[in-house]
Amino acid sequence: MTAVNTEMLIEVWQRLLTGPRKSWALFEHGTCVVLTAPDGDLAEQATGILREFGPVHAGSSAGDFGVIDVEDADGWVVTGHHPDVLTYVAPDEPTSPEDVAVGLYGRSKRHQDGTALRVVHVEDRRGSTDPT
Repeated sequence: MTAVNTEMLIEVWQRLLTGPRKSWALFEHGTCVVLTAPDGDLAEQATGILREFGPVHAGSSAGDFGVIDVEDADGWVVTGHHPDVLTYVAPDEPTSPEDVAVGLYGRSKRHQDGTALRVVHVEDRRGSTDPT
């Protein structure tokens, strides 16, 4: 897998998650957990969600994915079986731009993040009114 640039990932997720009160946590390989009900330690809350909904289990809903071609950034967002767990895939990462290749690549990144559980950035927007 391609080395991930944390600063670039933060910028991408900041462009994609524009809601002024959308708190989120970014994991090492590009998976983002959006915290719809942020409470307490956000990194800890996101880690709990990704621990449960990140690892891939073939043959179950944990192996499912969807691919979104995003307008506000180059690349794709890969969804999974939890609506608030999203993984960014850059245009140069998958072997093909076809949805299956992108989805499988994103799912593997989500699995890595769901097993390593290394938070690299937290965007705490509780109480924020500024959309930036």
